[in-house]
Amino acid sequence: MGFTMSLNLLLLVAMVATNILSLYHLSCTIQTSVKPPAPPPVPDRLLHQLNTIRATINRLTRLQPTTNPATKATAGTATIPSDLLLYSLISPIATSCHYHPDLLHRYMNYTPFSLCPQDSDGVAETLILRGCHPLPRRRCFSQTPPKPTSSLSHNPFSPSLPDQNVVWDKYTCKSFNCLVRSYPNLGFDLSTEATRLMSYRDDLDLPIPQLLQIAKAANSVLRLGLDIGGGTGTFAARMKLYNVTVVTTTMNLGAPYNEAVALRGLVPLHVPLQQRFPVFDGVVDLVRCGHAVNRWIPLTALEFMLYDVDRVLRGGGYLWLDHFFSKGVDLDKLYAPLIGKLGYKKVKWATGIKANSKNGDVYLTALLHKPVSK
Repeated sequence: MGFTMSLNLLLLVAMVATNILSLYHLSCTIQTSVKPPAPPPVPDRLLHQLNTIRATINRLTRLQPTTNPATKATAGTATIPSDLLLYSLISPIATSCHYHPDLLHRYMNYTPFSLCPQDSDGVAETLILRGCHPLPRRRCFSQTPPKPTSSLSHNPFSPSLPDQNVVWDKYTCKSFNCLVRSYPNLGFDLSTEATRLMSYRDDLDLPIPQLLQIAKAANSVLRLGLDIGGGTGTFAARMKLYNVTVVTTTMNLGAPYNEAVALRGLVPLHVPLQQRFPVFDGVVDLVRCGHAVNRWIPLTALEFMLYDVDRVLRGGGYLWLDHFFSKGVDLDKLYAPLIGKLGYKKVKWATGIKANSKNGDVYLTALLHKPVSK
């Protein structure tokens, strides 16, 4: 037994000695070996890209929702507000496209790397009015006029608009003169449009000089404006002459309204009334609601629009409801309380009976001043 213990002790001492010699030899080899050359410096652009990637990863990590056991337990039983579901159908989000697969298929059925179909704008507008804003066709080319003129007038009230700058295939009329003759009240007769919004006939009118005078008296500067449902852009054209920039929302419902606005040297926004305005918060001095804003808009959609107007309108700005028409009883019970929710000061509030109306329709012209702070 003693011999066995002595042998084990000897083996242990040998193993330790061997490890010590190995470590000594390794350290000597490292010390005497030639040092490798220093690596080349990392280019600054790679360091910048690396920092950008790190910052992006950190931001995405912070944006990840934290898992709360209590929240997870109650998420399945939480009641979804009905307003959220309602607005999800009004707002231009992709879910609305799901309800119109036939139109969507028709819109996306085209030959790649060729001209887009002639009915592209009509189908797109039909989808947009139903709350579906489809992705643009990525692999076809938009049709353009074959021989457009390059000599465009800077005068927004020029005697006529050039026909050769419009693709007329999708319209019944094939010229602006045809539109003027067939539909004299659509805003394409620029000689008539030159006198609009400038004179006072009754309490429902708010001439632009009077609007500017009201703003000046309140020390409120008008520089930027939004005209909702502005047709051919007459309000924006008139305000341009007063050095006020106004963009116009309009749709091509049976006539080239967007083209007409652009040919007058103005900016058309091809958006429906129910869409969130592509304008940042609190940057607009004036919002005008033209004849397109009326009782035909569903009440919920109108409320959505008014609160989006409040979003883009700066404190101290103005909301102008120009000849809003509805039934008299609805104005008192529905629309006036809805407008009153905004909490704006009434600068002008005038009502009048709509001529030749058999439904008891009335007009409302209101100029409302948004408080600087709420």
